[in-house]
Amino acid sequence: MDVTFLGHSGFLVRMASAALLFDWSEGELPALEPEVPLLVFASHGHEDHFQPAIFRQQAQAWLLGKDIRLSPRNRERWGVSEEIRPRCLSLGGGRTVEPLPGVRVETLTSTDEGVAFLVTAEGRTVFHAGDLNWWHWEGEDAAWNREMALHFREFTAPLRGRRLDLAFLPLDPRLGEAGFWGPKAFLDLADIGWMVPMHQWGQSSFTERFLEKYPQFRERTYPLTGPGQRFTLP
Repeated sequence: MDVTFLGHSGFLVRMASAALLFDWSEGELPALEPEVPLLVFASHGHEDHFQPAIFRQQAQAWLLGKDIRLSPRNRERWGVSEEIRPRCLSLGGGRTVEPLPGVRVETLTSTDEGVAFLVTAEGRTVFHAGDLNWWHWEGEDAAWNREMALHFREFTAPLRGRRLDLAFLPLDPRLGEAGFWGPKAFLDLADIGWMVPMHQWGQSSFTERFLEKYPQFRERTYPLTGPGQRFTLP
């Protein structure tokens, strides 16, 4: 799998049978091979995960968190033509679709907006968490933080023991050390081959802080250095 980091939570994953564009909100999209079908994913409508430019790509399908509403007004604002509208799938949690032969997409409910994506193709599974995370904010109401912890455990339960060859997981420095809780829980819950941290607001050094606390995950973590970084995973 060839991976390009586009910025924040945006990634392009290129496989032989499909290219997967996840949560592109910033950064330059590299040239795509026209013969390889493109699937565009937008987990939810927050501006750090979604931009209308996704609808200008030559894609086979657009898979959208259900909060991205294609109302007539939004279709006009975003340039969603009548030609591509039937290929836009609005998805809540717990859905399974097959946008291309041999490509299965499953969704999990997010603890914030929209969904997380599980994409299986060529015998490998790629997970993009979107904003599915263990959000714990200092200063937030204690009951809210407790409810968030319960929701995180509930919504991630389908991943228990599951093989994820590549997982893009939020490792958010704004949470302080509580930002470690979500990635650690994911790594303990699922059989993750490679973890790529995201949603770091330009503070990639936060990954090293996580690995200093949990060195057992170092060999499974691919740190990011900046937008445009490209790497190949076995």
